[in-house]
Amino acid sequence: MAKKKLRITQLRSTIHRKKNQKLTMAALGIRRMHQTVEHNDTPQIRGMIRRVEHLVKVEEV
Repeated sequence: MAKKKLRITQLRSTIHRKKNQKLTMAALGIRRMHQTVEHNDTPQIRGMIRRVEHLVKVEEV
């Protein structure tokens, strides 16, 4: 069975955001606006998304 993937796209800037939010975006591998990355759907990734959910768009692939 194939694992579910999440496609995460940055929609809002990290300028003037808290340091932990900037570090979370970097940990997700997102460096610039409108960049998209794919990750396996794990509880760790879901937790990271929850921390920056106001900055990103998430789609299940």
